[in-house]
Amino acid sequence: MQVFVMLLAAGGTCLGLLAAAAVNPDQPNPPSSLPIHRRQKRDWIWNQMHIDEEKNGSLPHYVGKIKSSVNRKNTKYQLKGESAGKVFQVDESTGDVYAFERLDREKISEYHLIALVVDKNTEKNLESPSSFTIKVHDINDNWPVFTHRVFNASVPEMSGIGTSVIQLTAMDADDPTVADHASVVYQLLKGEEHFSIRGSGLIVTANKNLDREKQAKYEIVVEARDAQGLRGESGTATVLISLQDVNDNFPIFTQSRYIFSVPEDIRVGSPLGSLFVEDPDEPQNRKTKYSIVQGEYRDTFTIEPDPSRNEGIIKPMKPLDYERIRQYSFTIEATDPTIDLRYLSSTSTKNIARVIINVTDVDEPPTFQQPFYHFQLRENQKKPLIGSVLAVDPDAAKRSIRYSIRRTSDKGQFFGITKQGNIYNEKELDREVYPWCNLTVEAKELDSSGTPTGKESIVQVHIEVLDENDNAPEFAKPYEPKVCENAAQGKLVVQISAIDKDITPRDVKFKFSLSTEDSNFTLTDNHDNTANITVKYGYFDRERAKVHHLPVLISDNGRPSLTGTSMLDVTVCKCNERGEFTLCEEVAAQVGVSIQALVAIFLCILTITVITLLIILRRRLRKQARAHGKSVPEIHEQLVTYDEEGGGEMDTTSYDVSVLNSVRHGGTKPPRPALDTRPSLYAQVQKPPRHAPGAHGPGEMAAMIEVKKDEADHDGGGPPYDTLHIYGYEGAESIAESLSSLGTDSSDSDIDYDFLNDWGPRFKMLAELYGSDPREELVY
Repeated sequence: MQVFVMLLAAGGTCLGLLAAAAVNPDQPNPPSSLPIHRRQKRDWIWNQMHIDEEKNGSLPHYVGKIKSSVNRKNTKYQLKGESAGKVFQVDESTGDVYAFERLDREKISEYHLIALVVDKNTEKNLESPSSFTIKVHDINDNWPVFTHRVFNASVPEMSGIGTSVIQLTAMDADDPTVADHASVVYQLLKGEEHFSIRGSGLIVTANKNLDREKQAKYEIVVEARDAQGLRGESGTATVLISLQDVNDNFPIFTQSRYIFSVPEDIRVGSPLGSLFVEDPDEPQNRKTKYSIVQGEYRDTFTIEPDPSRNEGIIKPMKPLDYERIRQYSFTIEATDPTIDLRYLSSTSTKNIARVIINVTDVDEPPTFQQPFYHFQLRENQKKPLIGSVLAVDPDAAKRSIRYSIRRTSDKGQFFGITKQGNIYNEKELDREVYPWCNLTVEAKELDSSGTPTGKESIVQVHIEVLDENDNAPEFAKPYEPKVCENAAQGKLVVQISAIDKDITPRDVKFKFSLSTEDSNFTLTDNHDNTANITVKYGYFDRERAKVHHLPVLISDNGRPSLTGTSMLDVTVCKCNERGEFTLCEEVAAQVGVSIQALVAIFLCILTITVITLLIILRRRLRKQARAHGKSVPEIHEQLVTYDEEGGGEMDTTSYDVSVLNSVRHGGTKPPRPALDTRPSLYAQVQKPPRHAPGAHGPGEMAAMIEVKKDEADHDGGGPPYDTLHIYGYEGAESIAESLSSLGTDSSDSDIDYDFLNDWGPRFKMLAELYGSDPREELVY
């Protein structure tokens, strides 16, 4: 579309030039000179519009003229578009277009506008609107600029001259269609001794001896300059070049001799020592291979490389023995088979070293001569020698050894072992119970005094128990044969077979027979380890016997031959016409009770009996306690307040003890004596003063205690009642019962007070009170 518009503009411009050449604008043509009958075509007339960027003249800058063939006095030109009125304006009368801003082609290279010619009065279009373009001509006013200020690049070390490193590009904002406006010239400002740059901006190597081990990084500065543009202006960038490592160095030992000391009990495969080498290459390019030059110890040691630490690790491949070899000496070599020989200037000769390994002695545990032992033993035999084990001290001391069998491996304690390592059995073994016995034999090292040093070893001993023919044959399974009572002669009842708990050989032959011929059955041996039981005569009488017990003899062909008797129980049944069983009595199964069950039953019965006896005894004691509880309040301890303390147990004048004795020996209350004028003993006892009736007295319980005390004080003929008689207030059914100590002299007491007689005269009264007389019984 823009091309089409430009063609129209160019055509209009040409027509305008032709019209201007034909008509003199200063001298208007007379009316007679114009063709009268020719119609004049209207069209836009303007010059090609363009303007240079960054013009230095004063604003506004003349751009061009738009002109229409309409020639009226009331004609007015207008511009429309995004930049109309801002950047560009037109003279309404003449059509001259002016730019009111300095233009930058790198921002906007062309402007699209619309030209209008309208009537000044009516603002109506006199011509159709026409689009045109104002182009901005480029001038070389920009210098090249790199896309980044810093670039990173890498190249393998020791690369040949001309090896590409990185491609740089500087951008020039000027119009590339204008000759040399966007041309860029590159040059190195720094690093030109190792690298060079081509016209296209490609940086290449200029030195083939770039060694990473000497210098790993390079920094170069690149300048980009405009070929024909502004002088003195250019763009620069920094390029950081890293050399990539290649495997171009041989490993070199840091020492010419390596000496190690290692104990003889070091584990196979454990690190023994390290061989350090120098290889300046990076770890991924360190392919050091260690080898033993002399082949005598190649199967004893191995050297594993560790590229990260630049070392080789020596490991033993076999157990070391101080008593056999005390020092190992060999030559090793370090090579790198992956190295690129093109990068080597000379071959190093410092890749050989000597290794000396000194083995130190260690107190080792005893060693058995075999990894395990296998012996055989026949069952039901005791052998003084089943087999022997032997362990020795590998050290130079050659200490003595003590053997023992771990009891965890011989729980039945069948075996023993001598000091010499001879294994014997103390008990006979049954192969059917213990077909194999796996023993763990310990060998402990002893010092000169016979004390274990703590060094010990173990070995497994497998004892195979061989079979003997010690089990008689028996039925292969339980049989429950049944026969009809009207069975015919020769009727097959059951076919039986046998087994033997012993190891059954392939040619085993079992023989079957009946221990008695006095029966209605016949046994026929099939000679294939089976036998048939058939009816001998026919017809069975169920009234006489419902079950027939047949003892069957079974013999084997072992050495010696053994014969066993198995009982076959044949049930006689009623049958229908088709021979089907209709009524059979089940054979009573033999019920056996084990000893453990009997013991459990006995313990249960004993426990129930003991519990029953305890319940009965407890009830009896309760009845006795209730009976005693009714009579106990009649005999109480005298708890009264005395004005004097008295003479202790020897003081018998304070109260009449005969009352207590009479109760104890007589069993009934003594008759009351006649009233005496002498005041009562209790009346002489001074009582504590009582509170006035109006005073605040004690509660109900205290009032009852006072009442009981008054009754006891004024009853001189009765036994000495307890002044704290209120404890009987709780009733005879109280579980607290009486607190009186008189009740302790009871036949139910387990305490024997006869020892009070041995304490002297001061305890005679207590001995009489609490002493027991086997001929008498205290009656309440």
